[in-house]
Amino acid sequence: MNINLNLLNEVTAFIWTEADMLDHGEYQAWLDLWDQSGAYIIPIDPLKTDYENSLNYAYDNHHMRQLRVQRLENGEAISTAPKANTVRSISRVRVLTEQDQLITLRCAQNLREFRKENLRHYTADVTYHLQRQPEGGFKIQRKIINLVNSTDTLAGISYIL
Repeated sequence: MNINLNLLNEVTAFIWTEADMLDHGEYQAWLDLWDQSGAYIIPIDPLKTDYENSLNYAYDNHHMRQLRVQRLENGEAISTAPKANTVRSISRVRVLTEQDQLITLRCAQNLREFRKENLRHYTADVTYHLQRQPEGGFKIQRKIINLVNSTDTLAGISYIL
């Protein structure tokens, strides 16, 4: 197995930056990480891969990502008040494919949420499809968050996984 350490370091730095932005409420900067045609997906059934024709917790295009951020920032939705404090840990980053400037990678994410005097833990396998940009860096084409307990009863999630 030949691992391109330069690419692994690049994509790891990118997704660590994304996690930090989300944990610190930098939602507008987070939106800028996305390609306009990108999809943010949290499937319910971990065995389904036809996300467009399946039930999901989230299947957000550009407009829906903007609305989700707007709800988080203005605090009008009851599910966003009080704001959750989160810390994400990203590990086990593995580049799956690299073809024509499109990189697919998978990682583990452990997220801790503290809200309303409760500490919750969410664990997920996260798959990213990243498009390398001509000016450098990446844009997110697709982010799929497969929660390990996605078929269980979940508490209201008031933030972006």
